[in-house]
Amino acid sequence: MREVLYAVSVPRKSPLVIGHRGAPGYRPEHSRSSYELALAMGVDAVEPDIVATKDGVLVIRHENEISGTTDVAQRPEYAERRTTKRIDGVALTGWFTEDFTWDELSTLRTRERLPKIRRSSASFDDGQPILRLRDLLDLVREGSDEHGREIGVVLEIKHATYFESIGLALAPLIERELRESGWADGELPLIIEAFESTVLRQLRERGVAASFVYLIEATGKPFDLVAAHGKAAPSYRDAVTPAGLDALVGKVDGISVNKRMLLEQGNRIVADAHARGLKVFTWTARPENAFLSPEYRTGGGKSAYGDYESEWSAIAASGVDGVFVDHPDLAVSFFRG
Repeated sequence: MREVLYAVSVPRKSPLVIGHRGAPGYRPEHSRSSYELALAMGVDAVEPDIVATKDGVLVIRHENEISGTTDVAQRPEYAERRTTKRIDGVALTGWFTEDFTWDELSTLRTRERLPKIRRSSASFDDGQPILRLRDLLDLVREGSDEHGREIGVVLEIKHATYFESIGLALAPLIERELRESGWADGELPLIIEAFESTVLRQLRERGVAASFVYLIEATGKPFDLVAAHGKAAPSYRDAVTPAGLDALVGKVDGISVNKRMLLEQGNRIVADAHARGLKVFTWTARPENAFLSPEYRTGGGKSAYGDYESEWSAIAASGVDGVFVDHPDLAVSFFRG
């Protein structure tokens, strides 16, 4: 069995470049063309987000609420399915994947989530169907052959506690899909990540051969721990203290933190994690002013590229092992230059 996490014991001169939802700086996120472009631009891996349908099919969407990334709101046959739900404690109104079968979702078409910032990407709206996880796994395997290099998948699990509460536990669905597609035995480079550690533990216990990475937000608390412990639940910030990192050793292989946390003055997250044998990823490196830290923004408005190279230099200097990016061509050139 191959060592997962891209042979993490071997030092790398540059971080892994991971296409965040493909190449969403240029194409609608999670669309087939977004992933194909990322592979062609030289990424080490791509990152799909997964949610579930009513009939237990794993589909690739940023969220289970899909009005902002598909044409569902313009489909009169589904108008009555607009509803309000509480997802991880937050009230959301729209259309949700778990209220559709896969056959129904397969009729929808993808759209750019940030059309005011990424107008060029929005020009590809309504031209591509939603992908299933199986479609993406097959696409990456074929892309590895086509491009002559090993390309991995960083699989992000969304809202696992919520889905389990409505009878759609994600861990068994994910295990089944990975085993049937040949991605569960360690022969292909697979990382599984989530903002909820419970589902990571469940998949580890099921024997899925992957590296497991705990996603860390800059604020708030993990919903699985809130559901279990209420107000006593630890925060995300607690997880990156020395004591918090100690508790993660042996449970996960690494953490993935909001880039804001790495850019804070005096930050020791990477050094402290590495001292405990944990890898560190960060998200998301984007060049547009709208997403840069204030000190790196320039003129031209939110959609214009700011001084992203200076921000990315600070990220690289932190010593991270992987960076999630929206513009793979820029990131491959920068981080491997």
